[in-house]
Amino acid sequence: MKPNNSAASSTDELDTVPDTSSPAYAGQHPLTRAFDTFASLVTRWAGSPAAFCIAVLTVVAWVVTGPMFHYSDGWQLVINTGTTVVTFLMVFLIQQSQNKDSVALHLKLNELLSSHRAASNQLIGIEDASEDELRRLAAAYLRLSTRQPDATPAEAPKEVEVSTTESQAGNT
Repeated sequence: MKPNNSAASSTDELDTVPDTSSPAYAGQHPLTRAFDTFASLVTRWAGSPAAFCIAVLTVVAWVVTGPMFHYSDGWQLVINTGTTVVTFLMVFLIQQSQNKDSVALHLKLNELLSSHRAASNQLIGIEDASEDELRRLAAAYLRLSTRQPDATPAEAPKEVEVSTTESQAGNT
């Protein structure tokens, strides 16, 4: 990223991170902060052995009650509706947690790239590149690894320099 000449530095604004998936975004509004906290708690709990046991017990209870309800359409509708609603809601909660984890991981990787002298820092913020740009970069690194087995990571291929420069120009 090219530094902008405004009063605040570009690192203060997290330019490469979309506002809505940034961990800082959750701190902006009480509702989004509450949703972030709720999503974190629920996804942590949903992955626990207790949650799995409750799900298994629910299915067992449903199966056991089958003969009482003569395996009716209503009996089947209960489990279908329940699982559909839970799945639908969990998608959003899990996605919120995944977005937050993904942003944190990218920031950590950016820190590692920027702090290591031998590393090419041209890939910082590459997660914002298009799929086509990422494919070209992957192909360029594959060619680099097959042509120059003793090359250092700082020797980024020409295609990487061009692609990242183009994507950064589109982000400004």
